[in-house]
Amino acid sequence: MPFGHDMAHSLTTVVELINTCPAVDGKEGLADLDALREFVTRRQVSGVESLTDEDLAEVYALRTAFYRIFTASDQATAVVRLNELLSRTRMTPRLTEHDGHPLHVHYFAPGAKVAEHLAADCGIALAHLMVAGEFERLRSCAAPDCGRVFVDESRNRSRVYCDSRTCGNRMHVAAYRARRRA
Repeated sequence: MPFGHDMAHSLTTVVELINTCPAVDGKEGLADLDALREFVTRRQVSGVESLTDEDLAEVYALRTAFYRIFTASDQATAVVRLNELLSRTRMTPRLTEHDGHPLHVHYFAPGAKVAEHLAADCGIALAHLMVAGEFERLRSCAAPDCGRVFVDESRNRSRVYCDSRTCGNRMHVAAYRARRRA
């Protein structure tokens, strides 16, 4: 399923945000405000003027909510969780062009704090994915020692590892070695 720029950007952002959570790999990926600033800059989260400790706490709560959506046992549960998240978000959809990106839609309200900005833009991207009947594209890595999440963008929805070069390769090598021992 090919995604437009804004949807692809928001889906990548929500995956990266979730994967900073200690529940994923035991490490805190947003340990302080500097790490949050770096994330905001790297993901080109526009309209964020300054960040506070309150922003960091709100982002922690938001990524937990997104993690619960990705790891929901079924689409109905994910929809309930996403609706709860979206209901707490002020939205003001508007068209914009910035930073060399083509025309796209921002959903966050002007002056929104970073967590509300992420909740609106990433939440809407997830909503569009679910409306399109693509909930099963929200995945957790199949490697037993990895808790990272990803969006399966493969044509036949067959991706099972967060990264084929790390988890995928490690699991394939382990399976090969197990077959050789047998």
